[in-house]
Amino acid sequence: MFFPKKITGIKESDKVLEVGPGGLPHPRADVFLDLDPKHFKDSIEESRQRGLADKIKTDKPIVYYDGGKFPFKDKEFDYVICSHVVEHVPDPRSFCKELFRVAKRGYIEYPTVYYDYMYNFDVHPNLVKMAGDTLVKKKKKETSLDEWLPVQKFFFETLEAQHVQLIDPFEHYYFEGFQWEKPFKVRKAKNIKELTWDKLTIPRRSPEMTGEIPAIRTLVKRKINRALSRVMGAKNK
Repeated sequence: MFFPKKITGIKESDKVLEVGPGGLPHPRADVFLDLDPKHFKDSIEESRQRGLADKIKTDKPIVYYDGGKFPFKDKEFDYVICSHVVEHVPDPRSFCKELFRVAKRGYIEYPTVYYDYMYNFDVHPNLVKMAGDTLVKKKKKETSLDEWLPVQKFFFETLEAQHVQLIDPFEHYYFEGFQWEKPFKVRKAKNIKELTWDKLTIPRRSPEMTGEIPAIRTLVKRKINRALSRVMGAKNK
């Protein structure tokens, strides 16, 4: 989860469900729902589905399911947390309907098309984006994204090696998260443009942002000293 501070709607008395907690569950969750490990071909695939994080360690109840209907009653929970799961599921529309069915309100977070354009995780079959009051979705296999796999392999390996300099300054574009209090619509995106932001606010890179000020000052001083040396040399002739 990249934006835990956005989760502000949980009341003290709320019963909270977290779907797909991975290895780092939210501390306020009371119950966890996760896919039954038997649905993975091996432990490597299971680990990749949770972002290579360690298995969850908790004394709280973990309920396993088959990926279809959630094994809970209608409105059994006051709040549901769903972080980085909807991009993995076969049918985002049906999945969101289950979120709405079992909880009164909640929080959802996912990577955007910008993130998958660079890294193209094969465990992410879906591209998603909130557009107004509608979550638009598109299957990656319906795009030409995989044509760039030889290029994306480079970026993927830099990420696996923990080079996150490309992500940190713009995480608010690479990931999106929001709270909901009533069911939102889910539909298929007409094109890639619907999965992007119409307006981008990207600050110009400056020395203050990169710690280059000392180096620039040193360079300026050298140039000034060289200029002064030439002037003094000319006067002494």
